[in-house]
Amino acid sequence: MADKKAFPFTSANYKLLLAGILIILAGFFIMSLDGEEFGFGFLGLTLGPLIVIGGFIFQFWAIFKKPAQK
Repeated sequence: MADKKAFPFTSANYKLLLAGILIILAGFFIMSLDGEEFGFGFLGLTLGPLIVIGGFIFQFWAIFKKPAQK
């Protein structure tokens, strides 16, 4: 029978989720650094969005990561 007191996430999951949020925020910050008009430079159109998408993929992985078996 499954342990009813077991939480679905471990502390490692929460740390990874926090890291994913920081990656997403870094992507938005990089987009804001773009000096081109209306953000049409490399930072606003390419690098920043790729980092944000990478952060969301990292979040997806952090949610579904299983704890190590003992």
